[in-house]
Formats: sequence, structure tokens, C-alpha cells
Amino acid sequence: MDTTPKYSRVLLKISGEALAADDGFGINPKVIQELAEEIYDVVDDTDIELAIVVGGGNIFRGIAGSAKGMDRGTADYMGMLATVINALALQDAIEKLGLETRVQSAIEMRQVAEPYIRRRAIRHLEKGRVVIFAAGTGNPYFSTDTTAALRAAEISADAILMAKNVDGVYDSDPVVNPEAIKFKELAYIDVLNRSLEVMDSTAISLCMDNEIPLIVFGVKDNGNIKRAIRGEEIGTYVR
Repeated sequence: MDTTPKYSRVLLKISGEALAADDGFGINPKVIQELAEEIYDVVDDTDIELAIVVGGGNIFRGIAGSAKGMDRGTADYMGMLATVINALALQDAIEKLGLETRVQSAIEMRQVAEPYIRRRAIRHLEKGRVVIFAAGTGNPYFSTDTTAALRAAEISADAILMAKNVDGVYDSDPVVNPEAIKFKELAYIDVLNRSLEVMDSTAISLCMDNEIPLIVFGVKDNGNIKRAIRGEEIGTYVR
């Protein structure tokens, strides 16, 4: 089997829910440790340049707060702060394994993270550091999916790897519908037209406009990140 990476620079999007695993809330120590070990293994074995965007849904979701009567802007800022907590937890787990990382926040908080600066992020990647982007875009009304698409375009990533609790894109929720059909490959426009829950429409449009492929796969299966980077057929490929 060819173990040569298909991509040289990728952006890994990790949902907050993936960090909570079956707990449903908070950060599961076992999950974040396993994720850190897999990230270390990928970077150490392939020398790939890896950036990460992490969600905050395991702590607080802005859109959920808004639905319960909270001001949408305030709720979204709270969600951004939740992503910083996850980013710091992930940084700690990765650095304990000996891999150098940098957290860059779109909201300035110099005591815990660097401010987001595109050229500095690219330089960190070139030096072999894992860069974790936190606090979304720094603006309310934008999801971390949009952050992933935006940052991937800014750093000229070859692909976005979407690590989710499900193992790909289905025509309906596989948890609710056991007959749900999994897609092997999709076009961006199909995702938009069928309103499939891959990314929100803003994020998908950004990927489509900048021709950034997406690989959607399950985070629970150890080794999937490396398989995706090698170009193996896992999950769903969106292009």
C-alpha cells in the first residue's frame, strides 16, 4: 500500500461534540488523549503541515442560546470562548507528547493565545508546528464550519478533513433512520441543493468558490486522519 501523503498541508476540523463523545457535554479525557496521539502520529510519520479548527458545541452553542431567547451576538461570542477552552485542552494534550503547537485566537487574549495573523500561522506550519485556530472568525453569526473554510483558504490548504461523530454524509440522520444511505462522493452544489448537513451553506460556498475538497469521516475510528491524508477511500469526499 502506498503510504505517501496525498496532501502536504491540510486543515482538520474537529467538532466540539466529538470531544465530548458519549458524555454529551464537556471534554472527555480519553477522547482528547487518543486524538492527540493520532495527530502526533500523523505529523511525526508524514511531515504534513497540519492546522486545526475546533468547535465548541460540547460546552456552549451560540445558536442554541439564541433559540432560548439570548441575544444572538452575545450567544455567539460565548460559543467562540468555548472553542478557546477546547483549543487549549487539545494543545496541552498534543504538547505532552512532544509536538510543538500554537493556538491562534480571532479574539485577542494574549495571556493564553497568539492573535490570529495569517502570515505568522503559515510560518508556524512551515516550521512543523501544529496551529490550532480558536474563537471562530471573531465575528458573531458565523459558524466554526465557516471558520474552517475561511482559514483553509487563507493558508492555502490542500483539503479540509471533517472529523465527526458519524462516518460520512448520509441522506438523512443515520442515528434516527437506520435505512439512511451514505454517500461515497458528492459535488458541492449537491450538498447545497439537498441541504445535506455537511457544513453550513456559507462554508460550503466558500469551499466551492476556492475549490477546496472536503473529506468527511468518523473521528471514532483510530487512524482515519492518516487514511484521509493518504487519499484512502473513507467517509465521504466532497468536491
